[in-house]
Parts: sequence; C-alpha cells; structure tokens
Amino acid sequence: QTSRAPAISVSAETCIPAGLRLGPVPGIFKLGKYLSDRREPGPKKKVFFLRSLLHRWTLLFPVPPVFQVRMVRGELVDEAGSSALEWIGLIRAARNSQEQTLEAVADLPGGQIFYRALRDVQPGEELTVWYSNPLAQWFDIPVTATPTHDEKGEERYICWYCWRTFKYPNSLKAHVHFHCALSHSRPL
Repeated sequence: QTSRAPAISVSAETCIPAGLRLGPVPGIFKLGKYLSDRREPGPKKKVFFLRSLLHRWTLLFPVPPVFQVRMVRGELVDEAGSSALEWIGLIRAARNSQEQTLEAVADLPGGQIFYRALRDVQPGEELTVWYSNPLAQWFDIPVTATPTHDEKGEERYICWYCWRTFKYPNSLKAHVHFHCALSHSRPL
C-alpha cells in the first residue's frame, strides 16, 4: 500500500484584504480535480501581502485596487523567496462556501484566471479557492448542489449520475466534472 504525500496548504501571514487579486494562475486550470472530502494536515506555506497604492481601471471592467505580494529583484515572492508561479497552484480547493476565502475569476470568458479574496482573510487562516459562478459555468462545472440527509441526519450530496455520495458540495461538483464516467456520456 502506498502512502499519500501530505497536502500542502497556503496560509496568510498578514491580513489579506477583501478584493485582493492574485495571479494570473499559470498552467492548465483544473481547480478541484484532486478535491477530496478529507482534509489531510500538511506543511503550511505562509504568504506575505503588502498593500500597493496602484489602482487599475479599464473602460469595461473597473477593477478594485491592486495589492501585491512582496517584490524581490522584480519577482513576486512569498516569505521564502518562491515566485507566485510556485505557490499559487498550492492553494487548495474549498470543499464548501464556509471554508472558501478566495474565488477564481476571469475578466473575460477564456481569459487569464485570477484569485480574488472574498473577504478579509486573517493571519494564520488557510487560503482556499473555488470557482466564481460565471467561471464555473464557462468550465461546465455545476454551480449548485442540493443536500440530502442520511440516516444519521447528516448532510450528504449525491451524484445524480452514478449515485456516489459526498460530504461536501464542491467534492460532488468536482466529481461530476472531472471523474464521473456516467456524467461524461450525458447529452450536451
């Protein structure tokens, strides 16, 4: 039996203000592909955020003030000097809206993806992210999941294709999009 590597989490070293945008997220975007109902403890990576006085505005999309991580030799880095490209992908998918601190957004469908803080994130709090509704719709990810209750009265989410059960709504959404063989044979 092989053991799984411990999950890495990213937590705030200082308060991260609501509306802060991180990114863009590099590579192929598959948020939630490895989401599980379990949350394994693992090493934490702390990220420092410094307020920038820069404001960006566009004609079509007024953007809130831009905040940046610490700049070292022209590169965006965390406290260990790692570039954002190395740690932004370590931010874990939120299993539900209660633990979600960031949302994945894009200014245009098919455009670059950023993470935006939904609320002030307090020092020591883990950063977790899930799709904004428009981005979920763009990727054909379900935006809602209706709970049922098991014999113990606990909330459960059931895949409407294969009947597999999940403890969290985003685990179900990720399953339907990435893993359920029966959902991939559905008519579009």
